[in-house]
Amino acid sequence: MIDCEGLVKIYKTDDLEVVALQGLNLTVQKGEMMAIIGNSGSGKSTLLNILGGLDRPSAGTVKVGEWDLLKITDAQLVDYKRKTVGFIWQNNARNLLPYLSALENVEMPMMLTGKTDRAYAKQLLEWVGLKERMHNKLHQLSGGEQQRVAIAISLCNRPEMLLADEPTGSVDTRTSDLIMDIFRRLNREIGVTVVIVTHDLSLASKVDRVVAIRDGLTSTEFVKRNASLDEATGFTAGAGGLQEVHEEYVVVDRVGRLQIPKDYLLSLGIKDKASMEFDGEKITITAPKQLEG
Repeated sequence: MIDCEGLVKIYKTDDLEVVALQGLNLTVQKGEMMAIIGNSGSGKSTLLNILGGLDRPSAGTVKVGEWDLLKITDAQLVDYKRKTVGFIWQNNARNLLPYLSALENVEMPMMLTGKTDRAYAKQLLEWVGLKERMHNKLHQLSGGEQQRVAIAISLCNRPEMLLADEPTGSVDTRTSDLIMDIFRRLNREIGVTVVIVTHDLSLASKVDRVVAIRDGLTSTEFVKRNASLDEATGFTAGAGGLQEVHEEYVVVDRVGRLQIPKDYLLSLGIKDKASMEFDGEKITITAPKQLEG
């Protein structure tokens, strides 16, 4: 569904140049539900804006389905945003019109394409648990309910991919869990690819894969797998006990470069060089030995 290779994004002003993405590589399979995490300034929101057609890449390769977002024309970009991608913001006010009901808000984007489908709009609101609230105006809905209206709006054009930028950042834990459960159900039942950008690593348990971004590059991945309970917790659980855990992987790009987690480097005192040994089975990376002078 998504294929990024060597993706670069540079922002320029008269006297400043900022490289937000420095050759990022990322692959997302069709029908996958995954999260992208990173600190503020890591480049994760820039990546999401490019995938959503809200920003243009500077260089590299970025393809979503049949679309090449580096070569796409302005007219094609409008078509892409209408047919391929649904977007959810942390601030749901960007999606919603306050003087309309929940149902009317979902129908509005349909009207812009000339394909209003009230039955489908109602179905979407039922999917997000608002069957009894669809005729309420926005001021009658809680923040969490408004966010669920925004999810319904993002699906009104039947997109292949759903992008969510900090979708649980402004709601409480209970509502956050509810929203993530909605994403999971939509992913399983209608097969939509879900990409969530967040700084909250606790959401990892709700998705299949987590990609960490640091300094505009993919650094590590966390992939869900089944493990025995004693492996996951350190305690013996007996035969047959399984628990889902996320195993961390270092990402290796196509020319063999890898990003070692910063915490590991700091603990070893590694700055710009490292010693590396290969014994035929494993690679050992250590702080460089002191050179004799």
